Parts: sequence; C-alpha cells; structure tokens
Amino acid sequence: MNDSFEWNQPLKSVLSDLGTGVGGLSSAEATSRLERIGPNSATDSRRPPLWLQFVLRFRNPLILLLLAASGLSALTGDHASFLIVVAILAISVTLDFVQEVRAEKAVDALRQSVALRTEVIRDGKEMEILVREVVPGDVILLSSGMLVPADGRLIDARDLFVNQALLTGESYPAEKAAGDLPRPTEAIDEAVNCVFMGTSIISGSCRMVVVATGARTRLGSLSGQLAGSHEPTSFEIGMERFGMLLLRIAVVMVLFVLLVNLALERPILDSFLFALALAIGLAPELLPMIVTISLARGAIRMAQRRAILKHLPAMHNLGAMDVLCTDKTGTLTEANIRLEKTLDCDWHESRDVFTLAYANATFESGVKSPLDLALLEHESLDLSGWTKIDEVPFDFERRRISVLVASPTRRLLIVKGAPEDILNCSTHYGTSEVSHSLDADRRAEVIEKFEALGEEGFRVLGIAFRDASPDRSDARVSDETELTFTGFAVFLDPPRADAAQTLKALASDGIQVKVLSGDNERVTRHVCDLLGFDVGSIMTGEELQHISDESLVARIDATNAFCRVTPQQKSRIIAALHRRGRTVGFLGDGINDAPALHQADVGISVESATDVAREAADLILLEKDMSVIHGGVIEGRRSVINTNKYILMGSASTFGNAFSMAMASLMLPFLPLLPIQVLLNDLIYDLSQTVLPFDNVDEDLLANPVRWDLERVKRTMWILGPSSSMFDLVTMFVLLHFLHAGEATFRTVWFLGSLVTQLLIVFALRTQKPMFRSRPHPSLIYVVCGFAVFAFLLPWTSMGRWFGFVSLPIGYYLFPLLACTGYTLFVEFLKRRFKYYL
Repeated sequence: MNDSFEWNQPLKSVLSDLGTGVGGLSSAEATSRLERIGPNSATDSRRPPLWLQFVLRFRNPLILLLLAASGLSALTGDHASFLIVVAILAISVTLDFVQEVRAEKAVDALRQSVALRTEVIRDGKEMEILVREVVPGDVILLSSGMLVPADGRLIDARDLFVNQALLTGESYPAEKAAGDLPRPTEAIDEAVNCVFMGTSIISGSCRMVVVATGARTRLGSLSGQLAGSHEPTSFEIGMERFGMLLLRIAVVMVLFVLLVNLALERPILDSFLFALALAIGLAPELLPMIVTISLARGAIRMAQRRAILKHLPAMHNLGAMDVLCTDKTGTLTEANIRLEKTLDCDWHESRDVFTLAYANATFESGVKSPLDLALLEHESLDLSGWTKIDEVPFDFERRRISVLVASPTRRLLIVKGAPEDILNCSTHYGTSEVSHSLDADRRAEVIEKFEALGEEGFRVLGIAFRDASPDRSDARVSDETELTFTGFAVFLDPPRADAAQTLKALASDGIQVKVLSGDNERVTRHVCDLLGFDVGSIMTGEELQHISDESLVARIDATNAFCRVTPQQKSRIIAALHRRGRTVGFLGDGINDAPALHQADVGISVESATDVAREAADLILLEKDMSVIHGGVIEGRRSVINTNKYILMGSASTFGNAFSMAMASLMLPFLPLLPIQVLLNDLIYDLSQTVLPFDNVDEDLLANPVRWDLERVKRTMWILGPSSSMFDLVTMFVLLHFLHAGEATFRTVWFLGSLVTQLLIVFALRTQKPMFRSRPHPSLIYVVCGFAVFAFLLPWTSMGRWFGFVSLPIGYYLFPLLACTGYTLFVEFLKRRFKYYL
C-alpha cells in the first residue's frame, strides 16, 4: 500500500473502490487489469523489447570508437574496410545476443516450473494462479506457511499470526483480525486488518482482497534497498576484478601501440584503428554470453536430475560448495514417518495419550509437522463433540504447542512437544482421569524411558494437559505450568536405503555433511550409526547457547551433528562455517528456515516446502533426496569449469596475440596486421569458443569443489601469453630475414600462425592431463578443426582478398603448423613441470 487509506476505510468502501466483491474478479477482468498494471513483482522490472536489447549491445565504448574511426576511414575513400568492420561487429553482437536470449528463455522456463503460486477466487470459484498474475481486486485465500503475495485488506481471518519482520523489524508474529479499526492510524504495525506483500503466515488462515501489487506495495517501495542488498558471489567479484585487470592492460597496450606507430610516422587513422582492434581483441566481449550459456546448460542438466536452479549466479557457489547442512528427515531417513505406539508413564499402550495427541494435532492451525500428519493418518477419531477455543502457536524456544479445547465433559489445555520441555512444565503424571505427583524419582524414571526410546531410534513427542475453567476463552504461554504428563507418542522414520551410498559419494567429492536436527542426540546418533556416518562430536542447542562464537568456530569442523537447534542457531552455525572459509549449502523447508537459507551460500529447498522456504532458496529439489543435491553439485562444477576454460584460454591467447602485435609494431616498418584482419581473428576465435559450455570435463576435476581463482588466471596469462609471443616473434624473424616476405605475405602467414595457434591450443589448455588422455566433446573438435581448415583455405578465396590476404606457396604453411606444434609441446611441458593448468 502506498498510504494508510485502505486500512482506515470501511471494508465495504475498499471493495467498492476496487470494483470487486467477496466473490473476486472475473477472469476477463483480471486479464485486463494484468495487461494494464503489469506483473506482480516487487523488484523485477519489465525487460525492454528485444530490438532495444539488441541495440543496447552497441553501447560498448570500444565498439563505438571503432565504428567512428572506420567511418572516418570511409570518408577518406576506404569504403571496403568500413563495410567489413561493420559486418564483423554485427555478426559478433548478433551471435552474442541470439545465444544469450535463447539461454535466458530456457532458464526462465525452468524458473516458471517452480514459481510461487497462490489460491485465488475468480469467477466465483477457487483456482491456483502464479503470484505474478495477481492483480488489485483479487480475493486471495491464505493459510499457514504461505507468503502473502500482495498488500491486502482482510475480509475474514481465523487464528491469524503473521511474521512481518521484513517490514517492521519485529521478530515476534503479529496477530491479525478482520474488521474496521477503532481509530485511524499511520503505523503499519497497527494495521491489524491488513497483510502485506513479502510477509508470511505463521499460523491460522484468512481471506484477503488485494489492494496493491508489485512496485505499489510496501515491499515494492523498498525495492531499491532490496536490490542493493544482494550479496555478490565470489565469482561475480572475481569477474569484476578480472575486467578491471584487462581494462588496465588494454589501456597500456593501446597507448603503447599508438605512440609507437605515431613515433614511426605511420598513418594516424590506420594506427588508431589498429590500436582499437587490439583493445577489442583483449576484451572478452563474448564472456557474458559464454557464462550465460554455460550456466543455462548446467541448469538444464540439473533439471534433468530433478533440481531447478532459480538464480544462475548461485551455480558458482554450488560448484564451490564444500559443506552441506541438512536435517535428517527425508535426506538420511525415508520421511515416511509412522506412529508406532502411544505409551503412558508405566510403559503401557494408552488410548488416552493418543486421543489427547490427536486432538492437539487436529486443532492446531500452524503448518502441520510430519509427526502431526503421522498422528492424523494413524487413525481417524470422531471429535465432533470437541470445540477449539484458542491456541498458543509452536515456537522453537518453547518447542511445544498448546491448544485450548472444550471436550464433551470438560475444558482442557492440551500440550504437545519435546518431551524434556513438557516434563519441565509438569508437576503430575497420569491420565485425564487420574493423576499423581511427579516427584524426582518418578521424573527420573520417565526420562530414562524417553532416553531408551531415543537410543532405539524412535522419535518421541511428550503429551500433557491441564484443566481449564469452563469460562476460559484464551490460552497463554503462562498457562503451560503445573501440567499433568500423560505419556509419549512414539514414531519411527527408518533410514533411506540409498542414504549411506549418497553420504559416501558426497564425502568422496569433497562435501562434508553436517546434520542440523530438531531431534535429540540419541535419535540422531542412532540413525547416523545405522548409515555408517561418523558424526564426530555432537553439539546440542543448549550447549550451543552457552558457548561463544569463537568456541563454535574452533569446534565446528569436528562436529558433524547439531541436535535440538533453533532457527537462530542454524544461522549461527552457518556463520561459523563462513568464518572457517567454507562454502555452505543449507537444505531447509520450514517457515523458520528462511534466515538460514538466505545466509547460506546456496539455499536449497524442496518443491513441497512452504512458500517462505521456496522463495528464499536458490535451488529447488523436485524430490527431497541428497543424491539430487549431489548431482546438482556435479553439474554446478561442470558449468563453472567450462566457464573458467573460456576465461583462462581467452585471456592467455588474446593477451599473447596482443603482446606479439605490440612488439611486432615496434620492430616492423609496417603494421603486422590490418585492423580488419585483427577483428576477423577475434571473430573466428570467439565463434570457435561458443561450444565450450558443452565440453566434457575430466572426472578428477569434478571430484573437488571449484572456486574462482583470479591469481591462477593472472598467472596463466602472464606465463602463457609471452610464451606464445616467443613463437610469434621467431616466425616474424624467419619471414623477414630468411624469406624476405612482403607486407601482404607477412600478414597472411602471421594471421594463420596466430589464429591456428589460438584455436588448436584449446585442446591442451582444456585439461590438466596430457591432452591426448582427455577426450573433448565431439562438437568442440569439429568446430575448432573446422575453423582451422577455414583459416588455411581463406587466402585462396575471393573473401580472403577482401581482407588483404594473398595465396601462399605450400611451403609457407609449414611455419604456422610448426609454431602451433612447438607452442603446444611447450604448454604440455609447463603443465607437467610447473602445474599451469585449469
């Protein structure tokens, strides 16, 4: 909402102003409003039309300067060079544009498959639509675990509590209710009859009418701050630094070449065009396209493994991930939880315990846990004579939920939760009919029985109650005292058959698994022991609460299981891992997992998770299975490695060529290559690299986390660049002093030597193994070798003459081949001797 008018107005007036009613809009009206108002997104702006995106590709200052300079050349009569320059730049930009748009469309389709949806009433019927399609006037149905899709006024609400910390900073849920306010207010936290986009339903349900969408919401007004709060990945930071490095090199190189050619009194315009062409060659102009294609290719392959990547930049963190923090339910266990028995304090099966637990699970309004669902699925009880009065929602500090109910005979507060916490609140034990004092000896016996169940791998809930006065109409946390402990609800969640193998596969690929569980340490250790997973030392939430951050950092590597932890403690564990330099993935699916999902380098959730968790996650699993995560990590590494190949090979090759031509321009009485020949070299090389995202990756490289390493890029560039220049300068010396080659012949041989070397060295640099022991993808072989053959044939064609090439005697082709062979052998020597590899 843009002002407080809607929450101060009577509901009837709000509906009238919006042209809607409690039955919602018609589909036709909703479609019309969507076209007029635009999609419901707080931060996403509409993309410009494709034609404008294409035109904007020419904003590159180097391209503009080159076009201007070649235009001046055309005015002096050199029309052919101008047309060739324009054609080369057009082909390069079009290739970049088309490939990147196609990749983005493929990724958008994947995102749409896991996009958030919401329930809406249209044409008088309930239906599910994408959140982006919500418009003002829509009537939305919300329940616990859902994100509020837009700003809206409540039509009706039941036991509604909303987390609106994103807007107000208040960590405690706010209670909401329908109706008109008793007095006008400007404060958002006093607008109890409204809910706001980006907040989440903690418990209860409601019906709301949408009054504002997208940028017109309260969240939309903060969109600039939200966009600015994005944490760049290490790869994005590295790319920015890499770009600045190339910019500095290009500036120095261009100034050097320009000053040398001016000092040698060569034509100013030709010298300027040559210097600009070198600068464009140094700039990895196809890098955004290669990155996008590589990541999109990885995202598509991940989708085939049933994992949808929502944010492409997260792929780099996924490839670097070396720690996975996860709950054990559904990852180490089957998530097929079943109720085994309900026991009283004498270790006997108890119908009374089951009835109280079933009533609590039935009447609670929050997101039902897997244990609640197992209770409800075990057996159906007739509670037609029972009425819910009120409840105290579950939270991770109390670790219990209380429901105030009226049974056919009395009014009860039924409490269900962690047994140790329920026992701490209890002063009696027994049944709903007979109770006894819970003295120290009896309490110790009950605790011993609870611990024995944990040792056997059972998950346990404690059940207790207390009588309430017949006129009691509300429930409070302070009521959870002097309870009568009735017994335990005992559940079993067996280990997954494939979990042990997946844990071993993750460990062998450099990923350490840490279990962050709400269960006690005995259950967690039992499950891990069955799977052969060494948890090391176990730390409980209580222990975590009493140690400093420094102590946690010191112990974090040796501790693989954290039990009975709160959402805040999960975030603290992730922060400690970050301080140890680890790249952390976190798997969570609950309402309270959002902070940890945001804090992790890779937030992972599942398709069946709450809206809050899915929105916060970077990666959505279509099934909760660690093997899916493992497959996703491997694809992430593959994509990052292939992206790094382009950066490493491109920086080394282009820097080497530019360095060679800079040196040659100092020694030669003419330009070593014409500007259009330099641009053609760059275009052919860039075209050959477009298949790199599809290249094979050595298995041993996939077995370890992959991180962006700018120092390795710089080292490779400084070593291999000048090394290739040595072979270029030898070729130059032979051509000038032994073969006495003229300008056109020299340029033709130089062009062939530099281009073929750039093309074929790909096979040596793409792997750390000897090049013949690593198999490239067939498309890479065909494309690279095809362009090499094209380069050799070019001087014999009419197109070659347009570029100033001349046909050569067959013997002259030996020089580029010898230079390429010598350089390749030299690179293989460097790889083996000095470890300059990918």
